[in-house]
Parts: sequence; structure tokens; C-alpha cells
Amino acid sequence: MSAFTAEILGTFLLILLGNGVVANIVLKDTKANDSGWMVITTGWGLAVYVGVLVAGPYSGAHLNPAVTVSLAVAGLFEWVDVMPYILAQFIGAMLGSFVVWLMYLDHYKITEDKDAVKATFCTSPAIRNFPRNFLSEVVGTFVLIFAVLYIAGPELSIGSEEAINFGLGSLGAIPVAFVVWVIGLSLGGTTGYAINPARDLGPRIIYTILPIKFKRSSDWSYAWIPVIGPLIGGVIASALYLML
Repeated sequence: MSAFTAEILGTFLLILLGNGVVANIVLKDTKANDSGWMVITTGWGLAVYVGVLVAGPYSGAHLNPAVTVSLAVAGLFEWVDVMPYILAQFIGAMLGSFVVWLMYLDHYKITEDKDAVKATFCTSPAIRNFPRNFLSEVVGTFVLIFAVLYIAGPELSIGSEEAINFGLGSLGAIPVAFVVWVIGLSLGGTTGYAINPARDLGPRIIYTILPIKFKRSSDWSYAWIPVIGPLIGGVIASALYLML
């Protein structure tokens, strides 16, 4: 599998399962209706785990433009590969969001709460205060990227031979999942913690073009915050990582 394909597939699974758990909780007459925030944050953490598990061996499982840009800033990723990775992430996010809509189409038809319907695609602030909303996305993504930069595989030293890095394999997805989970539990209440430009903007585009019965504005005046905020938060994390 190519890195480009892996980023599409990994991000597709991330959004399919992440937005899928939101749909299962907020749409009318689903089996998990009204299960609460704990289930949403746990679902997103596990969605990250699955995406990283699948894409990790082939692309490093960025699944997030903020991760890709931040790794490039830190000198851990080639700048020439940044745009192809971001393109793949947006393709995967849009496909994942579209399949969630297909899966829950009957429930979308009967859910009259327009805010709930929109929440299954993209984020919105709990209290609309753009400077504070922006700060929330910056801080949340800072925590994500700073933690990711310190996740390393185990090494085995044999005498005077070079250390052999076995890598974490499937276990590498576990710490990332826990980081995303705790960000949701502690920092996600203000904006819904996009912390990923592709995760928010890709599904927002799909929400705009789909023929959804109970639909409100896509809120493009807010849409820049979950895109620019994560990128800045990630760059700050990389800068601090390099300083330290």
C-alpha cells in the first residue's frame, strides 16, 4: 500500500468511526441515543486507534494536516510530501463523512434538531466567542502534537551494536488514542475539539453539498477556526519540541 492510499484509508476510518459515534448518539431513535459525552470522546479515541493501526506501517498515520505540517516543521518529515499527505487526508475525511450519512440516512430523515444533524459532520462552539474558540483549538492541538512528538518505539541494544528500533507496531496507536481521548475529556467542551483541519473542513464540505432534510447553515464564518487553530497549535508544539 502506498503512503497516499494509507492516508486516505486511515483518515476515512478515523472519520467513519468518529463521526459515526456522534451520529449514533445524537440522531433520533438510534440504539445509543443520548449516551453522552464520555461515549463520544471514547469513540473518537478508538477511531484514532483504528486509523493509526491501519495506516501506521505505510504512511506513519498522520491522518491530520496539523500533524503533517508540525512534523515537517520539526524536521521529521519531508516538505515535498506535505501537500500529497494533506490531499489524501481530505479525500479520506470526505469519504468517511459521506458513508456515515449513508449508514444513518433513515435517522437523518427523522432528526429535526438541525444542530444535532450538523454535529455529525463538523464542530461548532458551545459559546460563540471566536478568540476563545480559536485558543481552544490551538491549545488542544498543541497538546496532541507535543505528545505525538515524544512517542517513540522501544530500542534494544546488543553489546556494541547499534540500537535496534523495533517500533511499536499496533501498540503505537494506543498512546495516540489515549491522548485524543483525554483532550476530548478535558479540553473538548468549548468547540468539540476538531484538532484536525481535515476532520472538520472535509465533512463540512460534504454537509454543504448533501441533500439533508433538516439542515442549517454550514457556518463558514466559523470554519477557519478549526483549520487555522490546529495548524498554529501544532507549529507551536514543534517549536517548543525543537527548543527543548
